[in-house]
Amino acid sequence: MTVDKNMTIEQILHTDRNLADILLASGMHCLGCVMASGENLEQACAVHGIDADALAAKLNEYLAAKA
Repeated sequence: MTVDKNMTIEQILHTDRNLADILLASGMHCLGCVMASGENLEQACAVHGIDADALAAKLNEYLAAKA
């Protein structure tokens, strides 16, 4: 499974709960927010001024290393 910027935060977290650590370290501290679960990665990154492509790449690097 790979992460893309169209996936919701909830979908990403269901992929691997440890991805929350990467999201938090990237400045996305709203993981528990009701709105965050329905936002896709691109939308959430836009709100926080984070590069969605770069963050998706970090998440996928983690998943690839774990495989």
